[in-house]
Amino acid sequence: MSPDVDLTVPVPGRHVLRDRLLGLDGRLFERAAEWHWPGAERVLPRLSRGANHGVLWFAAAAGIAASRTPRARRAAVRGIASLSLASLTINTLGKRSVRRARPVLDPVPLVRQLKRQPITTSFPSGHAASAAAFATGVALESPAWGAVVAPVAFSVAMSRVYTGVHFPSDVLAGAALGAAAAFAVRGLVPTRAQVAPPARPRAAAPALPEGDGLVVVANRASGTSDRARVLREALPKAEILECEPQDVETELEKAAAWARAIGVCGGDGTVNAAAAVALRHGLPLAVLPGGTLNHFAYDLGVEDERTAADAVRRGEAVRVDVGRFVAGDHEGIFLNTLSLGVYPDLVRERERWSHRIGGWPAGVLAAVRVLRAHRHPLQVELGGQRAPLWLLFVGNGVYHRMGLASGRRTDLADGLLDVRVVHGGRRPALRLLAAAAAGPLTRSRAHAAEQVSRLRLSGFAPGTPLAYDGEVTEVGGEVLVEKLPEALRVYRPLS
Repeated sequence: MSPDVDLTVPVPGRHVLRDRLLGLDGRLFERAAEWHWPGAERVLPRLSRGANHGVLWFAAAAGIAASRTPRARRAAVRGIASLSLASLTINTLGKRSVRRARPVLDPVPLVRQLKRQPITTSFPSGHAASAAAFATGVALESPAWGAVVAPVAFSVAMSRVYTGVHFPSDVLAGAALGAAAAFAVRGLVPTRAQVAPPARPRAAAPALPEGDGLVVVANRASGTSDRARVLREALPKAEILECEPQDVETELEKAAAWARAIGVCGGDGTVNAAAAVALRHGLPLAVLPGGTLNHFAYDLGVEDERTAADAVRRGEAVRVDVGRFVAGDHEGIFLNTLSLGVYPDLVRERERWSHRIGGWPAGVLAAVRVLRAHRHPLQVELGGQRAPLWLLFVGNGVYHRMGLASGRRTDLADGLLDVRVVHGGRRPALRLLAAAAAGPLTRSRAHAAEQVSRLRLSGFAPGTPLAYDGEVTEVGGEVLVEKLPEALRVYRPLS
């Protein structure tokens, strides 16, 4: 056989495959231009313009957040965060990496065309990316709101082909990138459903179909009127008492004398007071989030009044651990955290300003003022050794870092105290920030973390402030911190 004879079969190159795909894309575009979409001429061009610069989605987020439920607010924030990441990716990488020309408008009826044509490159579609990112982000947090937003997002994406400013593949690629951005945001900040605690250990609690036998004390200072109204509709036979903060514990004690279950609506300090009453009387507790942070209710998996009402109606409850501290003649419990060092002063300073400027701004201001004012760390004996500390944090249950999100508890009956220590030294602000960034179960010269069931501290000067669940008291001498495993019964849905 002659060595000069070439018997290889030609294989289409990548440019041939690309040309075929582009040809198919062009034919689909022309078919879309020829297709009559009933009613679309009056809607889709306006919808496409309304989505410019994300205006439509910011308005949608405002509407979702206006429903005033925690899940809706989180869905709105997640949608905007996903949209922002998608837009950043499209404008910095997508448009610059593939410089594709816009479609020729000849096949598109004039009535469909936008008055102002975009001047950027065609691939991928930024509008489709934003629409998919927002809708997917919302749906990952709230499937119900996602179902509302999805048809609008789909229409915005289709409007880009309908008006002739994008090829179908531009829209598909943009939508895929937008959805990916939403999932990337979820990886950084998990949804609450991803970190919901297990419904265990289950506890016996009376089922109260219409709330008969339930007394709920609502802290009026927490702005609970709307929540109380919703609860009255869900549990019409429940007795709901709205009172001032100083009267909460008194009303709870009165209710515990005859109620089958007690409920509370307020912030973490109010919930702490109700838990103490429930423990003393052996009653199950229904918790409704009504404060600024609502750590216990959210970690429990109760987000709103309807969730709590469903559990009360069906008699679904779990047992949770309670933290207990004893300092001399003073004894208290905590459901969330206990801390010594700079944090109690931060709580006091925040309470001083919160009624004037709001909770979150007050927290930031308090942090700045306290960290600037502290010059000397707390002196304490820990494990038989005296040491200077800027902060000692004790969590009722182990707090886990969830991506970039703050710590959350995934088990409220783990039998453990989560102890974090920020050692004394220069520059407390830098040490506290380093400890926060490092996350749990780390050890360094600046901070450390341990998990124990019992902790004994001594060497406190009289009048040392101690914070627990947003409240502050003063201690001195020795402080014992321990767990009361599965001591409290709390209503929460089991599925």
